[in-house]
Amino acid sequence: MTTLTIILLVIAGIIVLLLLVALFTRKSYIVQQDMIINAPLQKVFDYLKHLKNQDHFNKWIMVDPAMKKNFKGTDGTPGFIYAWNGNKKAGAGELELTAVRERQSIETEIRFIRPFAGIAKADFTTVSLSENQTKVTWSNASKMKIPMNIMISMIEKMLAKDMVESLNNLKVILEK
Repeated sequence: MTTLTIILLVIAGIIVLLLLVALFTRKSYIVQQDMIINAPLQKVFDYLKHLKNQDHFNKWIMVDPAMKKNFKGTDGTPGFIYAWNGNKKAGAGELELTAVRERQSIETEIRFIRPFAGIAKADFTTVSLSENQTKVTWSNASKMKIPMNIMISMIEKMLAKDMVESLNNLKVILEK
């Protein structure tokens, strides 16, 4: 066998192995992070339900200060869409506010266009722990197609880290 044939067989073997791993790897994930914020529930909830406020705490939005943004609808109400088109790190897509349960939860759907297409649910829930303390839970869930699903563990770690950083930013803002 020639060297080129051996190289091609090794590459084909690696591809087949990755596809086999992808067949037996889970195809969905959910990442959830909590933060206790020393502020009343109503203040925290009112801030979170306005998606434009994510400009000030969401790490992923903050990676491109020159990002182009478009808005449709009334911020803070279901049907509001926050669309973005940014640099390589920010990518492009849109975030739609799908449900608001007053003082309880904010539900959104993220539709990514680039760097890769995909759909995720990103929700916030709020629980009053005391008059001036609120627990915020941020969750992100999605499904990934084969063979992209082999990256789920890496994506979960990255999301968890970035969500904690964003929640810390939120805490600083709301505790002023």
